[in-house]
Amino acid sequence: MLDITTTSAPPATVVAVIAAAVAAVAIGAYGVRLARTTSDFLVASRSVGPQWNAAAISGEYLSAASFLGVAGLIAKYGADALWYPIGFTAGYVGLLLFVAAPLRRSGAYTVPDFAEFRLGSVGLRRLATAMVVVICVLYLVPQLQGAGLTLNILLGLPPWVGAVVVGGVVIANVVGGGMRSVTFVQAFQYWLKLTAIAVPAVVLGLHLYLGDRPPATDTPATVATDTRLQVNTDVTLRVSTPLSVQIDGRVDGRPVNGPIRLAPGEHRVDAESRVLLPAGATVPQVAGAPSTYAQWARPGWGFGGEHPMYQVYSLIIGIFLGTMGLPHVLVRFYTNPDGRAARATSMAVVALLGVFYLFPTVLGAVTRLWVPQLLLTGTSDAVVLLLPGGVLAGIWGQLLAALVAAGAVAAFLATASGLLVSVAGVVSTDVLRGRVRDFRIASVLTGLVPIALAVAVSSIDLSRTVGLAFTVAASTLCPLLVLGIWWRGLTAVGAAAGLVVGAVTAGSAVVVTAASGLLDDVLHGWPEVLLSYPAAISVPLAFATMVAVSMLTAGRVPADVGRILTRLHAPERLGVGRDRETTL
Repeated sequence: MLDITTTSAPPATVVAVIAAAVAAVAIGAYGVRLARTTSDFLVASRSVGPQWNAAAISGEYLSAASFLGVAGLIAKYGADALWYPIGFTAGYVGLLLFVAAPLRRSGAYTVPDFAEFRLGSVGLRRLATAMVVVICVLYLVPQLQGAGLTLNILLGLPPWVGAVVVGGVVIANVVGGGMRSVTFVQAFQYWLKLTAIAVPAVVLGLHLYLGDRPPATDTPATVATDTRLQVNTDVTLRVSTPLSVQIDGRVDGRPVNGPIRLAPGEHRVDAESRVLLPAGATVPQVAGAPSTYAQWARPGWGFGGEHPMYQVYSLIIGIFLGTMGLPHVLVRFYTNPDGRAARATSMAVVALLGVFYLFPTVLGAVTRLWVPQLLLTGTSDAVVLLLPGGVLAGIWGQLLAALVAAGAVAAFLATASGLLVSVAGVVSTDVLRGRVRDFRIASVLTGLVPIALAVAVSSIDLSRTVGLAFTVAASTLCPLLVLGIWWRGLTAVGAAAGLVVGAVTAGSAVVVTAASGLLDDVLHGWPEVLLSYPAAISVPLAFATMVAVSMLTAGRVPADVGRILTRLHAPERLGVGRDRETTL
């Protein structure tokens, strides 16, 4: 019998999880010895070279959504989900072309600092500060929720424990050494995550492909042996032919403890239910996912909604442009010595991300073709964690699962650390007095808020949640940076209006989507799709608002705009600008 449950954790998995966390703390402690000044804590004294910085950026950027979510969404939705890894990578091409070098040449420490430098408005700086805090918290919450899910699946711990433990480790690292400490940790964690995703992808892919031919596209998936699994979240299953299974839990709102025959149609299975599929049983489909292999492999089915093409195009807009507005990504370019190094860093990041995303794609395809029953857990993010044990029995499956567990822990720690550094830097310099002590206080305070939210708020698929964070960034800070760098006509009033419009339109969608029950019970059709995938509306609206209001207030363009733009675009060797340093 194949047992895919969370009742116990092999010793190798426990050791791997602990080792990944201890390694992060130990490497962070090494960085603490080098962190002394405010500049060390905020931007590592602008001394991080392109290769090291590229590894650190890739380490913090490859979040739980990349490590766990991408493979799960590809397994669930097929070809359309490939836009997630493509978009996550292609966003850095936009950064390379339009943002990286000019942003570094501004000499700013944070995005709000850049906003004031470019447009000379303290009010705009405060508004940008609020945007940074919102985006970072919105991104931090799913990282901590993913940590809870992971430790629940791997170790059987309550979900809140993972959020609290990972949050505590991250706060400790950031408080100890700031950007100096986090840079060392994130660079190490990129290579750990690459190893943890590449080895299982290669081993499992070869094992299955060489041992069994891929299934025919016109035959339903079946289980070869009795398969027991646990449902982690409420899931709706679509049954095409009568199916006899054993369930211990709740089905369609009533308790079940034993054999049950599911009639064709849709059936809701509640969280914490245990399902036993007998050998030879047809695997039911998750509602909203393509029902056949042919549909799964062909683009155009979207992500389970009624307007699939809109979903896909809105996702592309949000992810492609959202990268240019993520505070924890942007702050890392301030750590480069100069604009040329920032551009070289962007090019290296594209290569590192491109290599990494090959492997979640393989794991997603392996899951859908050979072990689609893993999706019945109700949480697509669990696929990568459960796949090794679902394919290989014995010690080899346990060792691969342990390696994946270490990579998952690294994913949560790296991204959460970068986000906390970014939001703490903004709060310490824009709300407090900007000293090292203030940075540490801000780290603790801003770290506790997302921990509380992660415990209190229900979660959805990690990549979906992160996609919404990208949408908010694409609708606010992206227009501010792109227009601020490339259009001399931007005014502080126009920038502020665009930030507000983008935040309200994208943020409202995020709030409603987080209340997932409202979407299920009240909203249908276009209203549901527009709220779930708002980027196609919110991003153009934010850009248009900034341009229109700036044109209406053209008399308020900064008088020294020519000098500022020259500094942003002229090579450093011409000596037109110099970094602004802060002291203790």
